[in-house]
Amino acid sequence: MHTVRMSPQRRTALASVLAAIVLIGLKVGGGLHAGSLGLLSEAAHSGTDLVAALLTFFAVGVSGRPADPGHPYGHGKAEHLAALAEAGILVIIALGIGATAIVRLVEGGGEVDADWIALTVIGIVIAVDISRALVSARAARRYASPAFAASAVHFGSDLAGSTAVLVGLLVARAGYPHGDAIAALFVSVLVLGSAARLIKTNVDVLMDRVPSGARDAAEAAIEQLGSRVQLRRLRMRRAAGRHFADVVVAVPPASGVEQGHAVADAVEAAVERAVPGTDVVVHVEPQEAEALRERAYAAALRDPRVREVHNMVVLEVGDRIEVSLHLKLPGDLSLEEAHEVASAVEHEILGALPEVDAVQTHLEPLAEPATGLPVPSADGSATAQRIREIVKETTGEEPRELRLLNTEVGLVAFLTVGMEPDRTLAEAHARAREVEERIRRAQPEIADVVVHTEP
Repeated sequence: MHTVRMSPQRRTALASVLAAIVLIGLKVGGGLHAGSLGLLSEAAHSGTDLVAALLTFFAVGVSGRPADPGHPYGHGKAEHLAALAEAGILVIIALGIGATAIVRLVEGGGEVDADWIALTVIGIVIAVDISRALVSARAARRYASPAFAASAVHFGSDLAGSTAVLVGLLVARAGYPHGDAIAALFVSVLVLGSAARLIKTNVDVLMDRVPSGARDAAEAAIEQLGSRVQLRRLRMRRAAGRHFADVVVAVPPASGVEQGHAVADAVEAAVERAVPGTDVVVHVEPQEAEALRERAYAAALRDPRVREVHNMVVLEVGDRIEVSLHLKLPGDLSLEEAHEVASAVEHEILGALPEVDAVQTHLEPLAEPATGLPVPSADGSATAQRIREIVKETTGEEPRELRLLNTEVGLVAFLTVGMEPDRTLAEAHARAREVEERIRRAQPEIADVVVHTEP
């Protein structure tokens, strides 16, 4: 037999429904017995509790449904609609209570028999109000639920109202019947105050008012990622205890797709750490380039047919500035098509950089993956021995690793060369270039040399 299990949130809400039913019965019975407007007003207040608890019970069930195509952000706002409906009912009840209490104070009437039955009833009510307020407050903190938070606030006002009714009954028992009407009027003021707070809180959520504390925390977390990540826009909203963030950041224009994706992941993680449980969507844009080289690079990459840009050189020739760069394009393009791409890139750079007078492009085919096989007994070959000698003559020590591969383009040598750790990158690159050139001159059969430098 299949058993349907109820969530902890719905069990808590159901307990509030049952408690409200019991309280209504006690207050109505005690109020009719004693003729107490305060008790009857509290009974009406508990009727509001019953409606509110029922709304919470059903709203928690609705808000727990997963997102669907018609509700991509989920159903969390159902709780806020329930809390807003509760606030509207509270206003109506409070106005009725206040009007009746004012009539009794002005016109008199309404004899109150504050005997032990009425006092026992209000004592039980106070005990129940205390327990309900505590349970709802714990549930609101545990589940971050606005419906439970609204219930906790409301039950707290119930406790204050029940205490006022107890005082009014004691005053009436001492011979001042207006004490009961004053207590009823006090209850109505409490209810109106609670309703005003509920309306403001839930209207803010339904109108997507920015949760300032969460936004400040998210913004600070993004700024801690460093100056390479520029925050351009941050929009946040909240529903049923969960935050949603829409973030736009800018990264350097030369960043690749993988780098942009890594930045987006870092932003998501930072926001989730600052505001746990946030659903984050990140959009990445290029920053405005400042250096001329970066601006030229970004302009060249605007053409989607360009797969790679490298070997860019910016030259000052007298009072003129010229830019040269290599473009890698798909190898199956015709020369005419490749020339059109180059012309488009040159035109784009000249349009984006008015200070540039001329652009020279060099076209290269995008290399397809090539197959390679290790050279048998390469370590003991004359070629390998000569490569080791060249590396030792140039750097002072033999290569840490040497591999020779036979590929479709010819013999390729892969080297790992150690250098002083305090050497600059420019110096290390120059030394690696020297190694490559010497090996090519000494071993013409080698098609390519790849040197990896490490400290």
